[in-house]
Amino acid sequence: MNEEEGLSQLVSVIVPVFNEASVVDAFHRRITQVIAATDYPYEIIYVDDGSEDNSADLLGAIREKDSAVALVELSRNFGKEVALSAGLDHARGEAVIVIDADLQDPPELIPQFLEQWQQGYDVVYGQRTDRRGDSRMKVLTARWFYRIINILSEVEIPRDVGDFRLLSRRAVEALRSLPERHRYMKGLYAWIGFPQKAVPYVREPRAAGTTKWNYWRLWNFALEGITSFSAVPLKMATYLGLLTSSMSFIYGLFIVFRTLIWGDPVAGYPSLAVIILFLGGVQLICLGIIGEYLARTYHESKARTLYFVKGYHPASTGEGEKSSL
Repeated sequence: MNEEEGLSQLVSVIVPVFNEASVVDAFHRRITQVIAATDYPYEIIYVDDGSEDNSADLLGAIREKDSAVALVELSRNFGKEVALSAGLDHARGEAVIVIDADLQDPPELIPQFLEQWQQGYDVVYGQRTDRRGDSRMKVLTARWFYRIINILSEVEIPRDVGDFRLLSRRAVEALRSLPERHRYMKGLYAWIGFPQKAVPYVREPRAAGTTKWNYWRLWNFALEGITSFSAVPLKMATYLGLLTSSMSFIYGLFIVFRTLIWGDPVAGYPSLAVIILFLGGVQLICLGIIGEYLARTYHESKARTLYFVKGYHPASTGEGEKSSL
C-alpha cells in the first residue's frame, strides 16, 4: 500500500465504554488530537455497554460536537468482549483500531500502528513492556496465565498483550465471520492468523475511575480463554482418572497380599477415609472440568443473538472533523 492510497482510506476507532464518565471527556480530546494529526479520514465509534453512570449522556454530548463520532448503545451490559464485537460490526474503516477509554493504552501509539499497517500487517498490537498501573499480584498472575494458556492452546497467544491493536478490513471480516457466543477476543485475534506485528509500549495507570476487573472476574475470564482454545483440560481429566485408578488397583493388590501374608487386624480406618475423600475430590474436579465445557456447549447450542442495540447514532461524516471540545 502506498502512502497516497493509504491516506485516502477511512480509519475506525472502536472504544468500549462501561461506567467511564470520569475519563471519557479527557480521552476524547486526546484521541482526537492524535487521530486528526495523521491526516486519515476517521470515525470514532463509542460502544456504551449498558453503563450505569452518565457515560451515555456524555457520549451523546460529545457526538453532538464532533461529527466524526458514532455511538452504539447496547440494551444492557453484555461484557467487554461482546461490546468489542458490536464495535467491529459497526466499523466502516479499512483499518480498525481498538482502544480502551481509561487512557492506560496511549493513543499516541496509533501513528505507529498505521505505519505498520501500510507496510502490509493485518494485525498490529501493542505489547506491554511495563504495567505501571497494576499490582504485583496482577502482573504475576497475568504472566502465569499466558504461560499456561500457551502450553495448553494450539494457537500461540502473544504475552502481555491486551485489546489495544489495529485490524485490517480483512482481519475484521474474519473475526465477524466467527459464530461463537463465548468470545475470548485475545485468542480470536491470534487464531485468524494473517501477518501480525507487535509494537512495545509502557502501560500507564488509569487516568481516572476504577478498574472493572476484580480477581473473580479475571479468574472467570481465564477459564473462558482456556476452554475456548484448548481441550487439554478434558484430556487431563482422563489421565487423572487413569492415574488414580492405577494407584487404587496397585494399592488394592497390596492390601490383598498383606492380608494373605500377615492377616488383617481390622485397622486402617483413617487411611480408608483419606482415600475415599481423595477419590471423591478427583471425581468432582473431573466433573467440574466436563461441566465447564458442557455449559459452553449448551450456551452455543442456543445460538442466541450476541447483543441487542438500544440505539445507534452514526457519525455524520467520515472525514474526521476536529472536535470542538
